[in-house]
Amino acid sequence: MVERVMLMGHAAAPVPSRLVAAAYRDEQEAADKVVRLGPGVDACLFASPVPYELARRSGVLTIPATYVQLGGPALTAALARAALDERIDPRRISVDLLSRSDVEEAYADLGLPTAGVQTREEPGATGTVAAYHERLIRQGSTTGALTCLPAVADRLTAAGVPTVRVRPTSAAIRSALHTAALLGAHHRLEESQLTVVLIEVPTLREPVRRAAPRYWRDELRLSLHRLLVQEANRMNAAVWAIDDHSYLVTATRGSMAAATDGFRILPFAARIRDELGLAVEVGVGMGRTTHDAETHARAALARTQAGKQPQGFAVDREGRTLVPAPRMPPQAPGQGRPKGVEVLARLAAKLEGGDTIVDAESAGRMLGVTPRTARRLLRTLVDEGLAWPLPPNRTPQPGRPRQLYRLIVEKLGPR
Repeated sequence: MVERVMLMGHAAAPVPSRLVAAAYRDEQEAADKVVRLGPGVDACLFASPVPYELARRSGVLTIPATYVQLGGPALTAALARAALDERIDPRRISVDLLSRSDVEEAYADLGLPTAGVQTREEPGATGTVAAYHERLIRQGSTTGALTCLPAVADRLTAAGVPTVRVRPTSAAIRSALHTAALLGAHHRLEESQLTVVLIEVPTLREPVRRAAPRYWRDELRLSLHRLLVQEANRMNAAVWAIDDHSYLVTATRGSMAAATDGFRILPFAARIRDELGLAVEVGVGMGRTTHDAETHARAALARTQAGKQPQGFAVDREGRTLVPAPRMPPQAPGQGRPKGVEVLARLAAKLEGGDTIVDAESAGRMLGVTPRTARRLLRTLVDEGLAWPLPPNRTPQPGRPRQLYRLIVEKLGPR
């Protein structure tokens, strides 16, 4: 599927685009792929609604995203293939992942009743979805299955269940690419929109005490201005002193997002506190013009000073408080992914007879984790250059081929 998108991409995109492939074996890896791509992409196009929904629920989608539709023409094409199978009656089948409304619309276009059609809209594990179709077949409620998941199709076929894959049509891929390219172009424009940061220093705003020498404030202002200029240069921004206690910084949304971890931390505040011992009040505003951006920055600053929504220190160009996207849910203690070198060292310590070839099952036993977790850790080793994936060891048995990996234990140094 990813290969089809890549081959069609440049011709289908309405604006000049560069496509980045992120293939996976299991839809559960979708969130991981989004995190790995990070800010290097302007939009995400998922192969189906399943990985899109999994990535969305995990909270990692901070950029526009869409997916290739599997309803409409794709469903109609699948029903046509099902009608050619003598074992399947399209009026008595089970369908997964597609909404009931999509199914009823396709059947209405074909003039077929839907009373005998069973649908399961929510995604789930391969075994769970496959069991849903098998149960209906055993009960005699259906004559076959239409599935959107390749792994489910493989499992049902191996079990002897008449099965048809719902595959996206070329038109659906072109449409999805068109939408993704436009979303990416809009996101790029959003990233380059003008952003204004207002910084106020309460210490410098307070009346001068007679006991405090004047030069102390002058030196503090100079030191603060120098620090702001240094930080601004790193993000291609500019700094102006508004008065004795406040400053204005102009930047782009993209550069400010990078400096604030996606608007999760106050810009400039940590370094000013660490080096000068000063607390600052910050407001960030975006807009189509300098005036709009500064107006929104003042509104954000007022909210900061009033103590409202301490994390919502930025206002977008529509005047709404910008709440950063949540991070991925924290993992329970002991479930965090070890670093690649640590994983390799633990595996190397349990290898016997100089054998450096492992698979997910054997690696899982050595690490004390499930094969699924071990498979993810082995792919991390590949990404970090600590293991080589070998050609899959295909067997006559149905299911996923056994994937072998050669551990590059030489990178651990003398043992």
